[in-house]
Amino acid sequence: MDNNNQNRNRTEYRDNDWDIGQMLIRLLVTAVVVGISAFLTPGFSINSLWSLILAAVVIAVLDHLVQKFTGVEATPFGRGIAGFIVAAIILYATKFIVPGFNITVWGAIIGALVIGIVDAIIPGRAM
Repeated sequence: MDNNNQNRNRTEYRDNDWDIGQMLIRLLVTAVVVGISAFLTPGFSINSLWSLILAAVVIAVLDHLVQKFTGVEATPFGRGIAGFIVAAIILYATKFIVPGFNITVWGAIIGALVIGIVDAIIPGRAM
């Protein structure tokens, strides 16, 4: 019985931790969703592919940090108004970190809405 408990604890610990495949898929989905959102949202532009990739990394890291420290997931439709506001703030904060990532306050608000819609359509989790 004791061995089964140890195996279960190891499995639960592994489930709470990310593996490299999950991170790469999440980055890919984030890049696609942010690219589509930038195309569809006024006041939101990305100058190059490298800016898009770097923005996807920054958004994923900021989302992970916010989720770890506050427990709020930045999914615009999954977590209600709190998730929507956090998603808009993460988008706007990315502007100051990534060169070539330009977004206005209204662009961040509309972009969070578009990300929520596109995230509901594309399988995976963007933010």
